[in-house]
Amino acid sequence: MYVDIVPNRDSPPAVLLREAWRENGKICKRTIANISDWPMGKVEALRAVLRSQGDVDVVPQGEAPMDVVRSLPYGHVAAVLGAMRRLGVEEIIGLKGPVAKRVQAMIAARILDPQSKLATAQGLGTESGWLQALSQEVGLDEDVDEDALYAAMDALVARQDAIERALVRQHLQDGSLMLYDLTSTYFHGHHCPLAKLGYSRDGKRGLLQITIGLLCTSTGCPVAVEVFPGNSGDPKTFSAQVAKVRERFGLQRVVYVGDRGMITSVRIRDDLAGDPGLGWVTCLRAPAIQALRDQGAIQLSLFDKQDMAEITSEEYPGERLVVCRNPLLATERQRTRQELLDATEEDLKDIAARIARAKRPLRGAALIGRAVEPALARHKVGKHFIVTITDDTCTWVRDEPRIQSEAELDGFYVIRAQVPDPQPAAAELVATYKGLSTVERAFRTLKGVDLKIRPIHHRLENRVRAHVLLCTLAYYVEFHLRGWLAPILFQDDEPEAGEALRENIVQPAQRSPKAKNKAMTKRTVDDLPVHSFPTLLRDLATISRNTIRPNFPGAKPFIKTTLPTTFQRRVFELLQMPSP
Repeated sequence: MYVDIVPNRDSPPAVLLREAWRENGKICKRTIANISDWPMGKVEALRAVLRSQGDVDVVPQGEAPMDVVRSLPYGHVAAVLGAMRRLGVEEIIGLKGPVAKRVQAMIAARILDPQSKLATAQGLGTESGWLQALSQEVGLDEDVDEDALYAAMDALVARQDAIERALVRQHLQDGSLMLYDLTSTYFHGHHCPLAKLGYSRDGKRGLLQITIGLLCTSTGCPVAVEVFPGNSGDPKTFSAQVAKVRERFGLQRVVYVGDRGMITSVRIRDDLAGDPGLGWVTCLRAPAIQALRDQGAIQLSLFDKQDMAEITSEEYPGERLVVCRNPLLATERQRTRQELLDATEEDLKDIAARIARAKRPLRGAALIGRAVEPALARHKVGKHFIVTITDDTCTWVRDEPRIQSEAELDGFYVIRAQVPDPQPAAAELVATYKGLSTVERAFRTLKGVDLKIRPIHHRLENRVRAHVLLCTLAYYVEFHLRGWLAPILFQDDEPEAGEALRENIVQPAQRSPKAKNKAMTKRTVDDLPVHSFPTLLRDLATISRNTIRPNFPGAKPFIKTTLPTTFQRRVFELLQMPSP
């Protein structure tokens, strides 16, 4: 750093505190502070300090010429807040004043390091750490506590309808695809009306659940979320989403995409039929596929040379049915079935050993049957065993004809659809259904290591809804961040090149050559390191905002930000933002 005196025509010269460095053989300069209002004696004292020529009266002996008073991790905060400004999150939320700033801080904090609202409030009120940098950048009041954050959450959830309408207007239009899927998360405590015993998609049996339905665009961008009681069934939640789109979003033509447990025949009849503007794409359940095979509508020999065929059936008048066979999926299902059959047989052998033991043997057909029932149900392949039980024996054989009949349909799935004109090709329908994987990716981000929607620390119904909405808005920002930063992430930034590598849509998706090269070399085409999203944020956090205090009388502290590395400058270039 040095003091530069710049002539200013007829005005007094400008006195600037500057730093200089070399980059690619050129000298680069940056102005840190304008000190034109300083007395010249003070300016000369600073200049002497910077030249390490100050005498003992200016800098006491044994002291450094300057002290770093505070150093706050800042780069990742600047990146996330810059992305939020680019996306217009403040306008989407529609709140003003301190409440808006608190909501923005909570959304950013959810991306950077998800914590409880109490921990977030404590961090925002301290004088160190990245939360303090976030507080300064957003412009929060100094007296932010958990009650202030709770009040901001209440204001946010009151505007959920308006927020979702703004997202729909921005990302959807008439005729758009709308992906819908459901997940659940477990809940500790017993005082929330939404927490109910129900099916746990996380395998946490015996814990209360809440159920979350997410509406996304065809690319996986979230536009609406709703929280249901934990005992809500998939079809019931789908009906609520159809009503929401009709009544709130004003879309006249929509094509819904949902899995086989979501868009059922009953839901099609009650919620979708009779409206020419509504279409849907789903998949048939296994018993329905078997029925089509038994009726002759599916000719298995046809798929010896092809992977996809469109058929018709009187059972589904006016609907389109696309039969697909994935050989890799068939192999995987055969392997899984064999493992489950073997595991079930081991459980039956344990029961037979209990019957045959000399000491306290298991006796009585009723007691033996009571032990056999959960053993057959545990791995869900009990239908493939023929079990004979007497008062002192239990024998079984595998139902090979039934196993063989089921195995014939391994790898088969049938897309069921009815969409408004113009009619897409069969391959497009299959690709549309496969797009549900983007919603599953959103759930993994929400519930996994990134946004951590659980554990849920709230008990009031509206607070739980506000917490889920906060996490969804955080994923909305992260979704776009990942897209913009894909060239330096392990994420495939050329998916079209990967699509060109597979022969048809039924085959598994392929990564592009560029993505494969990034994964193998861990370097980008610009010879920069490739990151995951969390490690990229950690790298950006090394850009710090430092408060520096010169050690001579009358000097005022000033702020200096760490110079970004080449990789960090590339990050902000991709975000279309100036480097900090």
